[in-house]
Order: sequence, then structure tokens, then C-alpha cells
Amino acid sequence: MRDLLSPEQPPDLLAGQIAWASQKALQAKRHRELKAAETPVQMFLPGMEEFLRAMPNHIARSSLFSPVARGPKKIHAGSILVSRGDAEIKFWGEQLDEAQADVWMQAIYEATGVPLGEPVVVTRASFLRGIGRDTGKSQYEWLHRTMQALSFAMLVIEVKQAGKHKLAIGQVRALHLVDGFDFDPRAETYSLRIDPRWKQMFSNREFALIDWGKRMQFGRGQDMAKALQRLIAASSDSVQRHGLDWLKAKLGYGSPIRKFREALLAAMRELERLELIAGGRIEMSKRGTEQAVWIKLDSSA
Repeated sequence: MRDLLSPEQPPDLLAGQIAWASQKALQAKRHRELKAAETPVQMFLPGMEEFLRAMPNHIARSSLFSPVARGPKKIHAGSILVSRGDAEIKFWGEQLDEAQADVWMQAIYEATGVPLGEPVVVTRASFLRGIGRDTGKSQYEWLHRTMQALSFAMLVIEVKQAGKHKLAIGQVRALHLVDGFDFDPRAETYSLRIDPRWKQMFSNREFALIDWGKRMQFGRGQDMAKALQRLIAASSDSVQRHGLDWLKAKLGYGSPIRKFREALLAAMRELERLELIAGGRIEMSKRGTEQAVWIKLDSSA
């Protein structure tokens, strides 16, 4: 190290050595990321039971999955998603909805039984039943389209803690929600692959546990309530507060704020019906801005 920084060396030579050292460090980082992406690893999620599903906190808090209306969806190309301030998530792909969030959580649940990176074989009928859906032709077609959307969806994730980089995934090798799948029409099975790097997003218990039984009980047209269920589960706080402007952006709600208030109140009433929250309301914060407030009732919600 003394030779590299020696003042006796010509400036051009010193600059070249520093650039070379930086390049070697970057190559080593890329090698580590590629190796991690190719090495199957078992993913153990503490607290996971058959009646629960899991989603990384940073994903649950973001706008990756939103209660968007039916019809043509927005296509993202490196969009920075709405999320908490300590995370930056860039997204390429079709805007994903709450039904597709169910598919991804079910896929992760199925993947906990085998090392990540190895094939996860599921029958499409049992998979659909696992997310509370029928097994007709239209549902099979919808599931296939969703598998395609999840395989195409690509993320770059950076998380900071106390101003320092804590986690960075996807810059060197694309991170997909589903790394790929094969469909066997004769056996009517999917063989899914989940990138081993997803284990990092679930590490240190930084994931939300979703009460699956209650999720299957949401009424029709209650996708906003389903989205809020994931947000609620991503925090251990008993009393939770979120600014209306942030919530509106996170939930992808494009109508005027007046209509958003009405939809949000209806969603909170649905969450109260399922005993996931109590005291849901909209009030003014100390800063003079509107916020939604509720008390979290179920620690596994």
C-alpha cells in the first residue's frame, strides 16, 4: 500500500494504479454477486406457518404491487418506486396488482421447501386453489400471464442504514421476481426458479408475515385493503401513521384526493371487519398534513 501511495511516483502512474485497483475491486464484487446468484441456498423463514405467507418489508412498503384498476397497465422502464426513505427500488416491467402479489407470495411459500435456485414444481390447479381461485380455463390463462409478468419484472434494490450502504442487489445481474419457469402441459405443472439472492431480502427477519386465511376473506373490490394489509404487516408498531400524500402515491391512486379519502376509509372499515386493525381514521398530523392512523391488532397480519 506504501508503494501505491508513495509521493515519489509520477502522478499519472499513481492515478493508473488507483484506477486499476478500483477496477479489480469492481470485478471482485461482480464475481461475488454472480456466484451468489448461481448457488442454491435454503431459505428458512422464522415464524412461517402453513396459514401465513411472507414478503420482504421493503417490497411490502413499496408500490411494486398496487391496487390498480383492471385494463391496460403502465409499463415501467427504470422507474423509482414509491417506498420508504432508506430504500431505492428501480423497476422494469408491467405494473403489478394485488392478485399478482398473491401469486408471488404463494411462489415464495412453495420455494421454501427446496434450495433457492433449484426447480420448484407445482401443479397449476393446486397453486390456484392455494390463492383462493377457481380452476377454470380463464384462471389457468390468467395464471400463465402472471407467471410471464413476474418473470419479466426486473428490480435493482439499494438499501441504506445510517447513511451507509446495507444492501445492493441487481446492478450487475438482473433480479427478477421469478427467475424463470417451465410449463408442462401434459402434467399441468409449473417448474419455477427463484433467484438465491432473494434470501438477502428476507434476512434478519426483515419480512412481513401475512395472515393468509384473512387475506382470502377480503370482499370483492377490496384490493386497497389487501395492499394495506401488507403495509401493516411490514411494521411491528402498534400505532401506525402514514401521510395521505405518500399513501396515495404508494397505492397508485390517480383520482382526486377527495375520492382517495373515501376509498381509504372504506378499506380501513374492511380491515376492521377482519380484525386486522382498530380505530382506523384520517386526521391532521402535528405538521398540519393529513394522515391515516390505525392500531395494528394482529401481529401476524
